[in-house]
Amino acid sequence: MDEHGGRIDVALIDDQQLVRAGFRMVIDSQPDLSVVVEASDGRQALTELAACRVDVVLMDVQMPRMDGIETTRQLLASEDAPKVVVLTTFDNDEYVLSAIRAGASGFLLKDVPPEQLLDGIRTVHRGDAVIEARATRRLLQHVGPLLEDSMDRAQLPEELTRREVEVLEAMAYGLSNTEIAAQLHISETTVKTHVGRVLSKTHSRDRVQAVVFAFQVGLVRRSDLLGTED
Repeated sequence: MDEHGGRIDVALIDDQQLVRAGFRMVIDSQPDLSVVVEASDGRQALTELAACRVDVVLMDVQMPRMDGIETTRQLLASEDAPKVVVLTTFDNDEYVLSAIRAGASGFLLKDVPPEQLLDGIRTVHRGDAVIEARATRRLLQHVGPLLEDSMDRAQLPEELTRREVEVLEAMAYGLSNTEIAAQLHISETTVKTHVGRVLSKTHSRDRVQAVVFAFQVGLVRRSDLLGTED
């Protein structure tokens, strides 16, 4: 629970004023969400966020003065850092991948429907770091080659059980806890337990980082995702 009586405080970091205005209108329409910080570039964002604590940051990647990648890296280096969600149009795959490597907890399409924007913010705030599954598959289809070609190969930890590997693979395909439970015929509570163990054993700070790890170890490849997008 955050310190504002259950309200989720949000920061909008984007150099396009119309984008911020549109997102603010949607977010501020909800009783449990509030935009408390806006900035048009990374340097301004770091200054504003140093003076005002927020729960979730919506971060554009391409901005003047300091881009979203370096801003994310510096922001997450501090203690008690907020969750960072990357804003993308999928026109800049390498930027998105770099931001995720810098520690971003998820991503949203800039043209995301309002209900998915709101659900994404709430989901990331809960610590699940799961954005809408179809968007996850779209991201993986775009940045999969970069993950496969540019990352150092890793090995699955020996302490991962067979079931935990199955859960990690399902996470890498963008499945939600509910979908994983249905696929593996186990309860959602059990899935949450497995997810927690997977994150711990793979040293992943959240589910997005676990997906990157799944590519590193070759558990899932971009070719496996072709044809899965709706």
